[in-house]
Amino acid sequence: MPAADGFLRYVRFSQDRAESTTEAYARSIVLFLRWCALLGLDWRSAAGHLGAFMLWLRHAPASATAGWVSPGPGAKPVRGPRRINRILIAVRGLLVFAAGAGDVPSSVVSQIYEIADTRDLPPEAAGSDSGLHYRLRARHRVKEPQSNVDRASDEEAVGMLRACASARDLFLIIVMARAGLRRSQTVGLHREDLHFLVDSGALGCDFPGPHLHVVRRRNINGAWSKSRDSHIVPVDRLVVQAHDQYVFERRALIGDDLSDFVFVNLFREPVGSPMRPDAINDLTTALSKRAGLSRVIKPHMLRHCFGSNVADAGGELDVIQALLGHRSPFSAKPYLHPSRQRLRDAVERVGSPRLTTGATR
Repeated sequence: MPAADGFLRYVRFSQDRAESTTEAYARSIVLFLRWCALLGLDWRSAAGHLGAFMLWLRHAPASATAGWVSPGPGAKPVRGPRRINRILIAVRGLLVFAAGAGDVPSSVVSQIYEIADTRDLPPEAAGSDSGLHYRLRARHRVKEPQSNVDRASDEEAVGMLRACASARDLFLIIVMARAGLRRSQTVGLHREDLHFLVDSGALGCDFPGPHLHVVRRRNINGAWSKSRDSHIVPVDRLVVQAHDQYVFERRALIGDDLSDFVFVNLFREPVGSPMRPDAINDLTTALSKRAGLSRVIKPHMLRHCFGSNVADAGGELDVIQALLGHRSPFSAKPYLHPSRQRLRDAVERVGSPRLTTGATR
């Protein structure tokens, strides 16, 4: 439909959002429009029924043919709170965009947002000004349980490395676990981004030692860096050695190919074409099973492994922020998973009351 198409173009090009983000928004909007069609509702006036839409999302499968649901006691939800909230974000965006374009009445905005103050916001979101401010708060939202993304342990990462059947897969896992790159950033790397010399001055780069550049660009494989700003990540000798082994393997299998992408297909068609982001999930799932791990390691868990290891090694929050490519230091906090030994060491460093007061008893 024209309104949804216009909104998705706005998200993709005017807001410079990732292709994967635009796709997720499109899937969410499809669910909303399908629900409206099943109930015979005009999407332009359905904002007053979002509560019923939330119930439908919770219990109606993707293949649902009815606009209503009748869940019994203890019915297992089809979609969790986080997924429902993400769908609602896209729907609210569509309705607000349509209101601005005059496709829906402006009163729709008041049906999806209410006036709230900043007292319930965390300090970093409320700002440094101590005054009371007002904002728009979404009326429809499911409470999400507090759960952090788990990190891959060092043992799990090593197990995956040992299970790699090719130098390319070994280098790919090392880049995510030792440089903290997201999956799209990994398969979005170009050869020109790798500065693995001791001195890269000849390349016009004055950053010391081996490192790689994370650059946001449009790639033909759909890879898109979430970080808007380019940033540099230093790498160690393990990354450099893994890269050298991969270069020899790649040259032996496909010769001197002209692709500027670092990670290309070597064992499936089309050979030599850049790997897609979803191929990373397939690889980490296969390696987890091949390594005999008790759970499937997802790509982002390797990024958390990197952030936590930097913290355990004494890295400050601003350092972790820069390495992960975050604009705000608060964005790096979810990546901190203190090891048990670091928690123990912190307690041991605290002086006892006896020593502090000079008491002898």
